[in-house]
Amino acid sequence: MDRLKDQVAIVTGAGEGIGRGVARRFASEGARVIVAEIKTETGEKTVKELGELGGEGIFVRTDVSDKANVEAMVNETVKSFGRVDILVNNAYPTGGFPVRLENKTDEDFRKAMEAGFFGTLWTMRAAFEQMRKQGGGRIINMCSLNGVNTHMYTADYNTAKEAIRCLTRSAAREWAHHNILVNAICPAAVTGAFEMFQKFAPDNAAELIKQNPMGRMGDPERDIGGVALFLASEDSCYVTGNTIFADGGGHINGVAWAPELPE
Repeated sequence: MDRLKDQVAIVTGAGEGIGRGVARRFASEGARVIVAEIKTETGEKTVKELGELGGEGIFVRTDVSDKANVEAMVNETVKSFGRVDILVNNAYPTGGFPVRLENKTDEDFRKAMEAGFFGTLWTMRAAFEQMRKQGGGRIINMCSLNGVNTHMYTADYNTAKEAIRCLTRSAAREWAHHNILVNAICPAAVTGAFEMFQKFAPDNAAELIKQNPMGRMGDPERDIGGVALFLASEDSCYVTGNTIFADGGGHINGVAWAPELPE
């Protein structure tokens, strides 16, 4: 307990899914958590849960596809708590149904890069000055097996997530001398997006779980939150530029989904 005592952590997209799980895990370890979430209802619900865990959290409505909004969120964090120790870039808007690459529009790719890649870049840059000023910090970027295993029909999402992995390594290299450690997690967990996938392609979703070496999808708080806790804590003080696959071994088998789509 208290591995993050008095640490200030921003978690984007903390209203549900993996973001919520990470926020809960951080709060249970003593962190003060900024729930940076676009949905007021889910954001406030998470803050209430953090209080029930004995932690402290505040909700700041945040649209990661809006640069000014992202910068204002980080500024509000510093104004409220005086520092930013941990940044978890998790927010990513739920996309539409899978579409073949040749049918993806330029707008599909633009939106994916703006909310995914640029949202992460803007948040990292906004937190950088404060982290440098205070002598260091931790940045954790949520990436995806979709890009690593090249899942079909989500080329826009895959591209944005792999761009974030490259950004992670670049920032780790350039910011290490500031004691700012930057790492990525590729998770596999039961989230709203996976539940939607189960409805869209139940047979393929079941096959995904069957192919996973551990035979299950992860729990956002226990399985993914635990890895994020490691990267946020002093236990990872010599770890930067890495991608950790918190996926039950799914990346080993190259587990991928391929639902049937019409030509």
